[in-house]
Amino acid sequence: MDWSAPTWWWAAAGSLVAVELATGTFYLLMLALGAAAGAVAAHAGLAASGQVLAAALVGAGATAAWHWKRARQPQSAPADRNPDVNLDVGQRLVVDAWNADGTARAHYRGAAWSVRFTGSGAPLPGEHVIVGVVGSQLHVSRA
Repeated sequence: MDWSAPTWWWAAAGSLVAVELATGTFYLLMLALGAAAGAVAAHAGLAASGQVLAAALVGAGATAAWHWKRARQPQSAPADRNPDVNLDVGQRLVVDAWNADGTARAHYRGAAWSVRFTGSGAPLPGEHVIVGVVGSQLHVSRA
């Protein structure tokens, strides 16, 4: 079987998409767009150098655009302090007494939790806000 140039380009694009699905590397989709551009150039009758140029320009351009877009987005908070990841962050609880080392035990969601004060100043009894969760320890600051 003799494959034409567009067939090779479409096979390359499909392979890049398959590898992206297996690895989750979104940049491979941008390179697959470049391979698709090479296939379109081959369908249009361009020479091999024109096909490679089209693939390179579209693939590199899409990759650069995606990288630029991702770099401009604000970085999300680490998972232990991100309320989108951990629904306990931002919730309130009451601490009755603090130990000298800044830790305490507090009841939250029907269980006793280890709590560490991470706010400024000295920890005082009362209502606090959960600012992070590390393992089974709640990090809190004053409400």
